[in-house]
Amino acid sequence: MIDIGQQRNQYFSIFEHYYQKRQEMNKETNSLNWFEIPALDIHKSKSFYETIFKTEMDLSKNEDTEMVFFPWNPGSGKANGCVVQSPNHTPSASGSIIYLNADPSLTLIVDRVEKAGGKVMVPHMNIGEHGHIALILDTEGNQVGLHANAE
Repeated sequence: MIDIGQQRNQYFSIFEHYYQKRQEMNKETNSLNWFEIPALDIHKSKSFYETIFKTEMDLSKNEDTEMVFFPWNPGSGKANGCVVQSPNHTPSASGSIIYLNADPSLTLIVDRVEKAGGKVMVPHMNIGEHGHIALILDTEGNQVGLHANAE
């Protein structure tokens, strides 16, 4: 288990350095920097996302907040985020939708969703030259998008 404060400080100090060079959002910067997917049961959520993406996620705990981080490479400048359980986070199927990377195959990820306890809302939609998307409900009731360049 990693210390959530240390993890967040490391993450945000990297982006602080990055944004000292780039003060405005433009074609060269990420429009998304960080996301948090709410959870009521962090361990159930961790298992769900690890199962559908076939990856391991680090758990952090600090006071009344627990976070599970998606894989990331500090200093890469790439956007990332976590699943978080805290008094300030409530799962919802309405509101903003984030799209998680389902490359190399949307179908492989979608096929794992229901087996992992989630629900497929939109199984596959071809969005032309921009790839393919699907919409799911995770085990906490959050609507989450999946995007891949290939089916």
